[in-house]
Amino acid sequence: MFDKVIYVVNRLDGDYAYLCKQESDGSFGQDEKCVARALLPAEIEEKSMLSYEMLEYSMLP
Repeated sequence: MFDKVIYVVNRLDGDYAYLCKQESDGSFGQDEKCVARALLPAEIEEKSMLSYEMLEYSMLP
């Protein structure tokens, strides 16, 4: 239920970021998930990689 999910920041639009989920084959899907930037690390940019685990987003190197 609380599995780790990897996202890439596809685009930023004002107070929102649009994320794409990494698929099992390592590619990123085309479906975007809209997330309020207040819930994300402050240093995100487009193409940043994020981990979502235990209801928290964190930056990946």
